[in-house]
Amino acid sequence: MSRTRTALLAALALVAGAAGTAIAAVPDDVGAKAIPCTVDYKVQNQWSTGFTTAVTITNNSAAKSSWAVKWSYAGNQTVTNGWNSKLTQSGTTVTAANETYNGSLATGGSVSFGFNATYSGTNALPTTFTLDGVTCNVDDGGGGPTDPPDPGTPGAKVDNPYSGAKVYVNPEWSAKAAAEPGGSRISSQPTGVWLDRTAAIEGVGSGMGLRDHLDEALEQKGSDQLVVQLVIYNLPGRDCAALASNGELGPTEIGRYRTEYIDPIAAILADAKYASLRIVTTVEIDSLPNLVTNTGSRPTATPECDVMKANGNYVKGVGYALNKLGDVANVYNYVDAGHHGWIGWDDNFGASATVFKEAATAEGATVNDVHGFITNTANYSALKENNFTIGSTVNGTSVRESDWVDWNRYVDELSFAQAFRTQLVSVGFNSDIGMLIDTSRNGWGGTARPTGPGATTDVDTYVNGGRYDRRIHIGNWCNQSGAGLGERPQAAPATGIDAYVWMKPPGESDGSSSAIPNDEGKGFDRMCDPTYTGNPRNGNNLSGALPNSPLSGHWFSAQFQQLMQNAYPAL
Repeated sequence: MSRTRTALLAALALVAGAAGTAIAAVPDDVGAKAIPCTVDYKVQNQWSTGFTTAVTITNNSAAKSSWAVKWSYAGNQTVTNGWNSKLTQSGTTVTAANETYNGSLATGGSVSFGFNATYSGTNALPTTFTLDGVTCNVDDGGGGPTDPPDPGTPGAKVDNPYSGAKVYVNPEWSAKAAAEPGGSRISSQPTGVWLDRTAAIEGVGSGMGLRDHLDEALEQKGSDQLVVQLVIYNLPGRDCAALASNGELGPTEIGRYRTEYIDPIAAILADAKYASLRIVTTVEIDSLPNLVTNTGSRPTATPECDVMKANGNYVKGVGYALNKLGDVANVYNYVDAGHHGWIGWDDNFGASATVFKEAATAEGATVNDVHGFITNTANYSALKENNFTIGSTVNGTSVRESDWVDWNRYVDELSFAQAFRTQLVSVGFNSDIGMLIDTSRNGWGGTARPTGPGATTDVDTYVNGGRYDRRIHIGNWCNQSGAGLGERPQAAPATGIDAYVWMKPPGESDGSSSAIPNDEGKGFDRMCDPTYTGNPRNGNNLSGALPNSPLSGHWFSAQFQQLMQNAYPAL
Protein backbone atom coordinates (compact mmCIF):
# COMPACT_ATOMS: atom_id res chain seq x y z
CA MET A 1 0.00 0.00 0.00
CA SER A 2 1.42 3.38 -1.01
CA ARG A 3 1.31 6.26 1.43
CA THR A 4 0.91 8.77 -1.40
CA ARG A 5 -1.26 9.05 -4.43
CA THR A 6 0.30 8.18 -7.78
CA ALA A 7 1.36 11.06 -9.97
CA LEU A 8 -1.26 10.14 -12.55
CA LEU A 9 -4.11 10.12 -10.03
CA ALA A 10 -2.86 13.35 -8.54
CA ALA A 11 -2.78 14.90 -12.00
CA LEU A 12 -6.33 13.76 -12.73
CA ALA A 13 -7.40 15.28 -9.42
CA LEU A 14 -5.99 18.60 -10.61
CA VAL A 15 -7.87 18.33 -13.88
CA ALA A 16 -10.99 17.74 -11.81
CA GLY A 17 -10.38 21.02 -10.02
CA ALA A 18 -8.34 20.33 -6.87
CA ALA A 19 -6.80 23.68 -5.90
CA GLY A 20 -3.20 24.33 -4.97
CA THR A 21 -1.77 20.94 -5.87
CA ALA A 22 1.88 20.87 -6.88
CA ILE A 23 1.40 18.63 -9.90
CA ALA A 24 1.42 18.77 -13.68
CA ALA A 25 -1.74 17.63 -15.46
CA VAL A 26 -1.58 14.79 -18.00
CA PRO A 27 -4.25 13.53 -20.41
CA ASP A 28 -6.61 10.83 -19.18
CA ASP A 29 -5.21 8.28 -21.60
CA VAL A 30 -1.61 8.57 -20.42
CA GLY A 31 -0.61 5.39 -18.56
CA ALA A 32 1.60 5.38 -15.50
CA LYS A 33 4.46 3.78 -17.44
CA ALA A 34 4.54 6.78 -19.82
CA ILE A 35 5.41 9.18 -17.01
CA PRO A 36 9.20 9.68 -17.28
CA CYS A 37 9.67 10.51 -13.62
CA THR A 38 7.71 11.38 -10.51
CA VAL A 39 8.59 13.75 -7.70
CA ASP A 40 7.42 13.58 -4.11
CA TYR A 41 8.08 17.02 -2.53
CA LYS A 42 7.02 17.19 1.12
CA VAL A 43 7.39 20.07 3.56
CA GLN A 44 8.04 18.14 6.78
CA ASN A 45 8.28 21.08 9.14
CA GLN A 46 7.46 24.75 8.67
CA TRP A 47 7.69 27.83 10.87
CA SER A 48 7.26 31.56 10.30
CA THR A 49 10.62 32.11 8.59
CA GLY A 50 11.74 28.70 7.33
CA PHE A 51 10.94 25.13 6.45
CA THR A 52 12.44 21.65 6.03
CA THR A 53 11.63 19.61 2.93
CA ALA A 54 12.16 16.00 1.85
CA VAL A 55 12.24 15.20 -1.87
CA THR A 56 12.09 11.77 -3.53
CA ILE A 57 12.60 11.42 -7.28
CA THR A 58 11.64 8.21 -9.09
CA ASN A 59 13.11 7.50 -12.51
CA ASN A 60 10.82 5.66 -14.95
CA SER A 61 13.15 6.12 -17.93
CA ALA A 62 16.52 4.59 -18.82
CA ALA A 63 18.98 3.99 -16.00
CA LYS A 64 21.23 6.92 -15.12
CA SER A 65 24.77 7.20 -13.74
CA SER A 66 24.18 10.82 -12.69
CA TRP A 67 21.15 13.06 -12.27
CA ALA A 68 20.01 16.61 -11.65
CA VAL A 69 16.57 17.80 -10.51
CA LYS A 70 15.43 21.38 -11.08
CA TRP A 71 12.47 23.46 -9.91
CA SER A 72 11.58 27.11 -9.40
CA TYR A 73 9.87 28.95 -6.57
CA ALA A 74 7.19 31.57 -7.01
CA GLY A 75 8.28 33.45 -3.89
CA ASN A 76 11.50 34.33 -2.07
CA GLN A 77 12.33 30.84 -0.80
CA THR A 78 16.09 30.45 -0.33
CA VAL A 79 17.83 27.11 0.27
CA THR A 80 20.32 27.36 3.14
CA ASN A 81 21.68 23.81 3.47
CA GLY A 82 20.87 20.27 2.44
CA TRP A 83 21.83 16.62 2.50
CA ASN A 84 22.21 13.74 0.02
CA SER A 85 22.51 16.13 -2.97
CA LYS A 86 24.58 19.08 -4.20
CA LEU A 87 22.23 22.06 -4.03
CA THR A 88 22.70 25.33 -5.92
CA GLN A 89 20.31 28.22 -6.45
CA SER A 90 20.20 30.97 -9.06
CA GLY A 91 17.40 33.45 -8.42
CA THR A 92 14.29 31.37 -7.86
CA THR A 93 15.64 28.27 -9.64
CA VAL A 94 17.07 25.43 -7.54
CA THR A 95 19.19 22.56 -8.85
CA ALA A 96 19.81 19.38 -6.85
CA ALA A 97 22.53 17.19 -8.38
CA ASN A 98 23.74 13.81 -7.19
CA GLU A 99 26.55 13.29 -4.74
CA THR A 100 29.37 10.93 -5.73
CA TYR A 101 27.79 8.12 -3.71
CA ASN A 102 24.21 8.28 -5.09
CA GLY A 103 24.55 9.02 -8.80
CA SER A 104 23.26 5.64 -9.92
CA LEU A 105 19.51 5.75 -10.58
CA ALA A 106 18.05 2.59 -12.09
CA THR A 107 14.86 2.36 -14.13
CA GLY A 108 12.11 2.36 -11.51
CA GLY A 109 14.63 3.40 -8.87
CA SER A 110 14.28 6.28 -6.43
CA VAL A 111 16.63 8.63 -4.64
CA SER A 112 15.87 10.96 -1.75
CA PHE A 113 17.41 14.17 -0.49
CA GLY A 114 16.40 17.04 1.77
CA PHE A 115 17.12 20.63 2.62
CA ASN A 116 16.36 23.58 4.87
CA ALA A 117 15.25 26.92 3.46
CA THR A 118 14.05 30.37 4.49
CA TYR A 119 11.06 32.34 3.24
CA SER A 120 8.70 35.16 4.09
CA GLY A 121 5.08 35.59 3.15
CA THR A 122 3.65 32.47 1.48
CA ASN A 123 5.60 29.24 1.00
CA ALA A 124 3.92 28.10 -2.21
CA LEU A 125 4.81 24.67 -3.56
CA PRO A 126 6.78 24.43 -6.80
CA THR A 127 4.60 23.52 -9.77
CA THR A 128 7.14 22.00 -12.20
CA PHE A 129 10.08 19.67 -11.70
CA THR A 130 12.53 18.33 -14.27
CA LEU A 131 14.94 15.40 -14.14
CA ASP A 132 17.85 16.00 -16.49
CA GLY A 133 15.72 18.44 -18.44
CA VAL A 134 12.65 16.18 -18.75
CA THR A 135 9.48 17.37 -17.01
CA CYS A 136 8.18 15.09 -14.29
CA ASN A 137 4.70 14.71 -12.86
CA VAL A 138 4.62 15.47 -9.18
CA ASP A 139 3.01 13.43 -6.42
CA ASP A 140 2.90 15.85 -3.49
CA GLY A 141 1.04 13.28 -1.37
CA GLY A 142 -0.76 15.97 0.57
CA GLY A 143 2.41 16.75 2.51
CA GLY A 144 2.76 20.37 1.44
CA PRO A 145 1.38 23.25 3.47
CA THR A 146 -0.94 24.40 0.69
CA ASP A 147 -2.25 20.98 -0.31
CA PRO A 148 -3.49 18.75 2.47
CA PRO A 149 -5.61 15.79 1.40
CA ASP A 150 -9.29 16.32 1.98
CA PRO A 151 -9.57 15.13 5.61
CA GLY A 152 -13.21 14.31 5.04
CA THR A 153 -12.42 11.73 2.38
CA PRO A 154 -12.50 8.24 3.92
CA GLY A 155 -9.11 6.59 3.62
CA ALA A 156 -7.29 9.75 2.50
CA LYS A 157 -3.79 9.44 3.90
CA VAL A 158 -2.14 12.44 5.53
CA ASP A 159 1.54 12.89 6.26
CA ASN A 160 0.99 13.06 10.03
CA PRO A 161 -2.25 11.43 11.24
CA TYR A 162 -2.08 13.32 14.54
CA SER A 163 -2.05 16.77 12.96
CA GLY A 164 -5.42 18.48 13.23
CA ALA A 165 -6.99 15.49 14.95
CA LYS A 166 -8.33 14.51 18.34
CA VAL A 167 -7.06 11.23 19.81
CA TYR A 168 -9.28 8.50 21.24
CA VAL A 169 -9.78 8.38 24.99
CA ASN A 170 -10.22 4.78 26.13
CA PRO A 171 -13.26 4.90 28.45
CA GLU A 172 -12.12 1.83 30.38
CA TRP A 173 -8.75 3.38 31.26
CA SER A 174 -10.35 6.77 31.81
CA ALA A 175 -12.76 5.35 34.39
CA LYS A 176 -9.92 3.70 36.34
CA ALA A 177 -7.90 6.90 36.27
CA ALA A 178 -10.83 9.05 37.34
CA ALA A 179 -11.55 6.73 40.27
CA GLU A 180 -8.09 7.44 41.73
CA PRO A 181 -7.65 10.42 44.06
CA GLY A 182 -6.50 13.25 41.79
CA GLY A 183 -6.89 11.08 38.72
CA SER A 184 -9.44 13.36 37.07
CA ARG A 185 -6.53 15.65 36.19
CA ILE A 186 -5.42 13.22 33.49
CA SER A 187 -8.37 10.87 32.93
CA SER A 188 -9.28 12.63 29.68
CA GLN A 189 -5.88 11.97 28.11
CA PRO A 190 -5.68 9.59 25.11
CA THR A 191 -3.92 6.25 25.62
CA GLY A 192 -3.26 3.14 23.55
CA VAL A 193 -5.64 0.19 23.37
CA TRP A 194 -3.59 -2.99 23.81
CA LEU A 195 -4.68 -6.05 21.82
CA ASP A 196 -2.33 -8.32 23.76
CA ARG A 197 -4.10 -11.64 23.11
CA THR A 198 -6.64 -13.06 20.71
CA ALA A 199 -9.48 -12.71 23.23
CA ALA A 200 -8.94 -8.95 23.34
CA ILE A 201 -10.35 -8.69 19.82
CA GLU A 202 -13.82 -9.64 21.07
CA GLY A 203 -13.26 -8.34 24.59
CA VAL A 204 -11.94 -10.09 27.68
CA GLY A 205 -14.73 -10.93 30.10
CA SER A 206 -17.07 -7.95 30.22
CA GLY A 207 -14.42 -5.65 28.73
CA MET A 208 -14.62 -3.78 25.45
CA GLY A 209 -13.54 -5.49 22.25
CA LEU A 210 -12.03 -3.90 19.16
CA ARG A 211 -15.38 -3.07 17.55
CA ASP A 212 -16.58 -1.58 20.83
CA HIS A 213 -13.59 0.76 20.88
CA LEU A 214 -14.02 1.73 17.23
CA ASP A 215 -17.75 2.40 17.72
CA GLU A 216 -16.94 4.56 20.73
CA ALA A 217 -14.29 6.32 18.66
CA LEU A 218 -16.91 7.26 16.08
CA GLU A 219 -18.97 8.81 18.87
CA GLN A 220 -15.98 10.79 20.15
CA LYS A 221 -15.06 11.82 16.61
CA GLY A 222 -18.23 13.66 15.76
CA SER A 223 -17.48 15.93 12.80
CA ASP A 224 -13.79 16.19 13.68
CA GLN A 225 -10.80 14.04 12.73
CA LEU A 226 -9.86 11.41 15.31
CA VAL A 227 -6.91 9.03 15.78
CA VAL A 228 -7.40 5.62 17.40
CA GLN A 229 -4.21 4.08 18.82
CA LEU A 230 -3.99 0.28 18.81
CA VAL A 231 -1.11 -1.85 20.07
CA ILE A 232 -0.63 -5.03 18.02
CA TYR A 233 1.08 -7.34 20.49
CA ASN A 234 0.76 -11.12 20.25
CA LEU A 235 3.73 -12.56 18.35
CA PRO A 236 4.62 -16.24 18.66
CA GLY A 237 7.16 -16.62 21.48
CA ARG A 238 6.48 -13.01 22.45
CA ASP A 239 9.13 -11.03 24.32
CA CYS A 240 11.80 -13.71 24.41
CA ALA A 241 13.92 -11.74 26.91
CA ALA A 242 11.29 -10.82 29.52
CA LEU A 243 9.02 -13.33 31.21
CA ALA A 244 6.56 -10.73 32.51
CA SER A 245 5.26 -9.99 29.00
CA ASN A 246 5.29 -13.47 27.51
CA GLY A 247 2.21 -14.20 25.42
CA GLU A 248 -0.29 -16.91 24.62
CA LEU A 249 1.33 -18.27 21.43
CA GLY A 250 4.23 -20.69 21.39
CA PRO A 251 7.36 -19.99 19.33
CA THR A 252 6.17 -22.01 16.31
CA GLU A 253 2.53 -20.88 16.21
CA ILE A 254 2.90 -18.40 13.36
CA GLY A 255 -0.13 -19.91 11.62
CA ARG A 256 -2.39 -19.09 14.56
CA TYR A 257 -0.93 -15.57 14.71
CA ARG A 258 -1.93 -15.02 11.09
CA THR A 259 -5.38 -16.59 11.02
CA GLU A 260 -6.66 -16.15 14.59
CA TYR A 261 -5.14 -12.76 15.42
CA ILE A 262 -4.02 -10.56 12.52
CA ASP A 263 -6.66 -11.60 9.97
CA PRO A 264 -9.64 -10.85 12.28
CA ILE A 265 -8.15 -7.50 13.28
CA ALA A 266 -7.56 -6.55 9.65
CA ALA A 267 -11.11 -7.54 8.73
CA ILE A 268 -12.59 -5.33 11.44
CA LEU A 269 -10.39 -2.35 10.57
CA ALA A 270 -11.36 -2.70 6.90
CA ASP A 271 -15.07 -2.33 7.70
CA ALA A 272 -16.30 0.70 5.75
CA LYS A 273 -18.08 1.84 8.91
CA TYR A 274 -14.70 2.88 10.31
CA ALA A 275 -13.22 4.42 7.17
CA SER A 276 -13.36 7.95 8.55
CA LEU A 277 -11.11 7.12 11.52
CA ARG A 278 -7.34 7.49 11.45
CA ILE A 279 -6.18 4.19 12.91
CA VAL A 280 -2.61 4.14 14.25
CA THR A 281 -1.21 0.68 14.91
CA THR A 282 1.99 0.24 16.92
CA VAL A 283 3.35 -3.09 15.80
CA GLU A 284 4.82 -5.67 18.17
CA ILE A 285 6.53 -3.98 21.08
CA ASP A 286 10.05 -5.13 22.05
CA SER A 287 10.23 -7.88 19.43
CA LEU A 288 12.65 -7.13 16.61
CA PRO A 289 15.40 -5.48 18.74
CA ASN A 290 15.64 -8.75 20.70
CA LEU A 291 16.93 -10.43 17.54
CA VAL A 292 19.88 -8.03 17.55
CA THR A 293 20.81 -7.69 21.21
CA ASN A 294 19.73 -10.91 22.90
CA THR A 295 20.97 -13.64 20.57
CA GLY A 296 24.17 -15.46 19.69
CA SER A 297 27.31 -14.96 21.72
CA ARG A 298 26.23 -11.76 23.46
CA PRO A 299 26.22 -11.93 27.27
CA THR A 300 22.58 -10.79 27.20
CA ALA A 301 21.48 -13.64 24.90
CA THR A 302 18.67 -15.99 25.91
CA PRO A 303 17.85 -19.43 24.48
CA GLU A 304 14.32 -18.21 23.76
CA CYS A 305 15.58 -15.32 21.60
CA ASP A 306 17.97 -17.64 19.76
CA VAL A 307 14.97 -19.83 18.89
CA MET A 308 13.00 -16.86 17.54
CA LYS A 309 15.93 -15.70 15.44
CA ALA A 310 16.44 -19.19 14.04
CA ASN A 311 12.79 -19.84 13.15
CA GLY A 312 12.23 -16.33 11.76
CA ASN A 313 8.77 -16.00 13.24
CA TYR A 314 9.31 -12.49 14.63
CA VAL A 315 10.30 -11.25 11.18
CA LYS A 316 7.52 -13.22 9.49
CA GLY A 317 4.92 -12.11 12.01
CA VAL A 318 5.77 -8.43 11.79
CA GLY A 319 5.89 -8.62 8.00
CA TYR A 320 2.50 -10.33 7.86
CA ALA A 321 0.95 -7.77 10.20
CA LEU A 322 2.34 -4.84 8.20
CA ASN A 323 1.12 -6.34 4.94
CA LYS A 324 -2.42 -7.13 6.08
CA LEU A 325 -2.98 -4.01 8.17
CA GLY A 326 -1.25 -1.86 5.57
CA ASP A 327 -3.85 -2.91 3.01
CA VAL A 328 -6.47 -0.97 5.00
CA ALA A 329 -6.53 2.53 3.54
CA ASN A 330 -6.95 4.43 6.82
CA VAL A 331 -4.40 2.45 8.88
CA TYR A 332 -1.05 4.01 9.78
CA ASN A 333 1.51 1.38 10.84
CA TYR A 334 4.25 2.40 13.29
CA VAL A 335 6.83 -0.31 14.09
CA ASP A 336 8.29 -0.50 17.57
CA ALA A 337 11.96 0.58 17.62
CA GLY A 338 13.04 0.00 21.22
CA HIS A 339 14.67 3.01 22.91
CA HIS A 340 18.02 4.73 23.15
CA GLY A 341 19.09 2.70 26.17
CA TRP A 342 18.64 -0.45 24.11
CA ILE A 343 19.77 0.17 20.56
CA GLY A 344 21.65 3.46 20.86
CA TRP A 345 25.04 1.76 20.91
CA ASP A 346 27.08 1.37 17.72
CA ASP A 347 26.73 -2.42 17.68
CA ASN A 348 22.94 -2.19 17.86
CA PHE A 349 22.01 0.99 15.96
CA GLY A 350 22.62 0.04 12.33
CA ALA A 351 21.95 -3.66 12.88
CA SER A 352 18.47 -2.91 14.27
CA ALA A 353 17.54 -0.75 11.29
CA THR A 354 18.60 -3.59 8.99
CA VAL A 355 16.42 -6.10 10.84
CA PHE A 356 13.47 -3.69 10.68
CA LYS A 357 13.93 -3.43 6.91
CA GLU A 358 14.01 -7.24 6.67
CA ALA A 359 10.71 -7.48 8.55
CA ALA A 360 9.14 -4.66 6.53
CA THR A 361 9.81 -6.57 3.31
CA ALA A 362 8.76 -10.02 4.54
CA GLU A 363 5.48 -11.88 3.97
CA GLY A 364 4.39 -9.55 1.17
CA ALA A 365 4.99 -6.31 3.08
CA THR A 366 6.86 -3.34 1.60
CA VAL A 367 8.33 -0.21 3.13
CA ASN A 368 5.19 1.60 1.92
CA ASP A 369 3.29 -0.33 4.61
CA VAL A 370 5.34 1.48 7.28
CA HIS A 371 4.19 4.98 8.15
CA GLY A 372 6.79 5.38 10.89
CA PHE A 373 8.29 4.01 14.09
CA ILE A 374 7.67 4.39 17.81
CA THR A 375 10.35 4.54 20.51
CA ASN A 376 10.29 4.25 24.29
CA THR A 377 7.03 2.30 24.34
CA ALA A 378 6.23 1.40 27.97
CA ASN A 379 9.72 2.58 28.91
CA TYR A 380 11.25 5.29 31.04
CA SER A 381 14.04 6.96 29.01
CA ALA A 382 14.07 10.72 29.56
CA LEU A 383 12.82 12.72 26.60
CA LYS A 384 15.55 15.36 26.80
CA GLU A 385 18.52 15.57 29.14
CA ASN A 386 19.28 19.30 29.48
CA ASN A 387 22.18 19.18 31.93
CA PHE A 388 24.65 17.40 29.64
CA THR A 389 24.95 16.29 26.02
CA ILE A 390 26.79 13.46 24.30
CA GLY A 391 29.54 15.97 23.49
CA SER A 392 30.07 17.12 27.10
CA THR A 393 33.40 16.49 28.83
CA VAL A 394 34.65 16.72 32.40
CA ASN A 395 38.34 17.35 32.90
CA GLY A 396 38.95 16.00 29.41
CA THR A 397 36.79 12.87 29.91
CA SER A 398 33.75 12.41 27.66
CA VAL A 399 30.35 11.69 29.19
CA ARG A 400 30.35 8.61 26.97
CA GLU A 401 32.90 7.16 29.37
CA SER A 402 30.61 7.57 32.38
CA ASP A 403 29.07 4.48 33.93
CA TRP A 404 25.58 5.75 33.10
CA VAL A 405 26.10 6.54 29.40
CA ASP A 406 28.54 3.63 28.97
CA TRP A 407 29.68 4.56 25.42
CA ASN A 408 26.15 5.02 24.09
CA ARG A 409 25.84 7.56 21.26
CA TYR A 410 22.71 9.10 22.80
CA VAL A 411 21.75 10.40 26.21
CA ASP A 412 18.01 10.90 25.70
CA GLU A 413 15.08 9.70 23.64
CA LEU A 414 14.47 12.72 21.42
CA SER A 415 18.00 12.84 20.01
CA PHE A 416 17.91 9.07 19.49
CA ALA A 417 14.54 9.05 17.72
CA GLN A 418 15.58 11.80 15.35
CA ALA A 419 18.91 10.13 14.54
CA PHE A 420 17.37 6.69 14.17
CA ARG A 421 14.83 8.07 11.75
CA THR A 422 17.73 9.16 9.52
CA GLN A 423 19.29 5.70 9.83
CA LEU A 424 16.02 4.03 8.85
CA VAL A 425 15.73 6.19 5.74
CA SER A 426 19.32 5.31 4.83
CA VAL A 427 18.49 1.58 4.72
CA GLY A 428 15.50 2.09 2.44
CA PHE A 429 12.49 3.32 4.40
CA ASN A 430 10.56 6.23 2.90
CA SER A 431 12.01 9.66 3.54
CA ASP A 432 8.74 10.94 5.00
CA ILE A 433 8.42 8.42 7.83
CA GLY A 434 7.58 9.95 11.19
CA MET A 435 8.48 8.95 14.74
CA LEU A 436 6.32 8.60 17.83
CA ILE A 437 7.78 8.79 21.35
CA ASP A 438 5.94 7.29 24.32
CA THR A 439 6.12 9.88 27.10
CA SER A 440 3.66 8.21 29.47
CA ARG A 441 6.26 7.50 32.17
CA ASN A 442 9.46 9.39 31.37
CA GLY A 443 8.87 12.74 33.08
CA TRP A 444 11.09 12.12 36.14
CA GLY A 445 9.81 15.16 38.03
CA GLY A 446 9.21 15.57 41.71
CA THR A 447 11.71 16.49 44.41
CA ALA A 448 14.42 14.19 43.02
CA ARG A 449 14.63 16.04 39.69
CA PRO A 450 18.01 17.83 39.36
CA THR A 451 17.82 21.60 38.92
CA GLY A 452 21.18 21.87 37.16
CA PRO A 453 24.34 20.00 36.14
CA GLY A 454 26.18 17.77 38.57
CA ALA A 455 29.49 18.71 40.16
CA THR A 456 32.54 18.47 37.91
CA THR A 457 34.52 16.39 40.39
CA ASP A 458 34.63 13.58 37.82
CA VAL A 459 32.51 12.47 34.88
CA ASP A 460 30.34 10.06 36.90
CA THR A 461 29.54 12.69 39.54
CA TYR A 462 28.71 15.15 36.78
CA VAL A 463 26.37 12.82 34.87
CA ASN A 464 24.69 11.25 37.90
CA GLY A 465 24.14 14.61 39.54
CA GLY A 466 22.51 16.14 36.49
CA ARG A 467 20.56 13.35 34.81
CA TYR A 468 16.77 13.50 34.99
CA ASP A 469 16.40 9.74 34.49
CA ARG A 470 16.82 8.51 38.08
CA ARG A 471 16.84 4.77 37.42
CA ILE A 472 19.60 2.74 39.02
CA HIS A 473 20.56 1.50 35.54
CA ILE A 474 19.27 2.33 32.09
CA GLY A 475 18.48 -1.37 31.56
CA ASN A 476 15.82 -1.34 34.30
CA TRP A 477 12.33 -1.48 32.82
CA CYS A 478 9.78 -2.84 35.31
CA ASN A 479 7.53 -0.50 37.38
CA GLN A 480 10.37 1.90 38.10
CA SER A 481 10.50 3.65 41.44
CA GLY A 482 10.53 7.45 41.16
CA ALA A 483 9.09 7.67 37.64
CA GLY A 484 6.58 10.33 36.63
CA LEU A 485 4.25 11.23 33.80
CA GLY A 486 6.07 12.89 30.91
CA GLU A 487 5.02 15.35 28.23
CA ARG A 488 1.30 15.28 27.53
CA PRO A 489 0.25 13.77 24.20
CA GLN A 490 0.71 16.31 21.42
CA ALA A 491 1.12 16.39 17.64
CA ALA A 492 4.27 17.40 15.76
CA PRO A 493 6.29 18.52 18.81
CA ALA A 494 9.74 18.39 17.13
CA THR A 495 11.41 17.84 13.77
CA GLY A 496 10.70 14.34 12.48
CA ILE A 497 8.40 13.51 15.40
CA ASP A 498 4.75 12.91 14.49
CA ALA A 499 3.61 12.96 18.11
CA TYR A 500 4.34 12.42 21.76
CA VAL A 501 1.90 9.70 22.85
CA TRP A 502 0.84 7.81 25.95
CA MET A 503 0.84 4.41 24.28
CA LYS A 504 1.36 2.62 27.61
CA PRO A 505 -1.61 3.61 29.76
CA PRO A 506 -0.28 5.11 33.03
CA GLY A 507 -1.21 2.90 35.96
CA GLU A 508 -0.99 -0.41 34.09
CA SER A 509 1.69 -2.65 35.58
CA ASP A 510 4.76 -3.89 33.68
CA GLY A 511 4.75 -7.19 35.54
CA SER A 512 4.22 -8.78 38.92
CA SER A 513 6.75 -8.47 41.73
CA SER A 514 6.15 -12.09 42.70
CA ALA A 515 4.84 -15.20 40.95
CA ILE A 516 1.07 -15.00 40.30
CA PRO A 517 -0.74 -17.92 38.62
CA ASN A 518 -2.68 -16.72 35.56
CA ASP A 519 -4.25 -17.84 32.28
CA GLU A 520 -2.70 -15.01 30.26
CA GLY A 521 0.61 -16.69 29.50
CA LYS A 522 2.53 -14.19 31.67
CA GLY A 523 5.48 -15.41 33.70
CA PHE A 524 7.28 -14.01 36.71
CA ASP A 525 10.29 -11.92 35.76
CA ARG A 526 12.75 -11.18 38.55
CA MET A 527 13.31 -7.70 37.05
CA CYS A 528 9.92 -6.86 38.59
CA ASP A 529 11.11 -7.98 42.04
CA PRO A 530 12.58 -5.06 44.01
CA THR A 531 14.94 -7.43 45.84
CA TYR A 532 16.49 -8.78 42.62
CA THR A 533 20.18 -7.96 42.22
CA GLY A 534 20.19 -8.03 38.45
CA ASN A 535 21.67 -9.65 35.36
CA PRO A 536 23.98 -8.63 32.48
CA ARG A 537 21.20 -6.58 30.82
CA ASN A 538 21.12 -4.17 33.77
CA GLY A 539 24.76 -4.40 34.80
CA ASN A 540 23.91 -6.69 37.71
CA ASN A 541 22.25 -3.87 39.63
CA LEU A 542 19.10 -3.83 41.73
CA SER A 543 15.96 -3.81 39.58
CA GLY A 544 14.56 -0.53 40.94
CA ALA A 545 11.02 -1.97 40.72
CA LEU A 546 8.12 -0.98 42.94
CA PRO A 547 6.89 -3.64 45.39
CA ASN A 548 3.51 -5.37 45.45
CA SER A 549 2.88 -5.04 41.71
CA PRO A 550 0.21 -7.07 39.86
CA LEU A 551 0.46 -8.88 36.50
CA SER A 552 1.46 -6.85 33.46
CA GLY A 553 -1.46 -4.82 32.13
CA HIS A 554 -3.37 -4.96 35.42
CA TRP A 555 -4.15 -1.80 37.37
CA PHE A 556 -1.44 -0.72 39.80
CA SER A 557 -2.75 2.10 41.98
CA ALA A 558 0.53 2.81 43.76
CA GLN A 559 2.30 3.27 40.45
CA PHE A 560 -0.44 5.56 39.14
CA GLN A 561 -0.21 7.77 42.22
CA GLN A 562 3.58 7.94 41.92
CA LEU A 563 3.37 8.90 38.24
CA MET A 564 1.08 11.80 39.04
CA GLN A 565 3.21 12.92 41.99
CA ASN A 566 6.39 12.97 39.90
CA ALA A 567 4.87 14.30 36.68
CA TYR A 568 7.00 16.65 34.60
CA PRO A 569 5.62 19.00 33.48
CA ALA A 570 3.84 18.96 36.82
CA LEU A 571 0.08 18.48 36.94
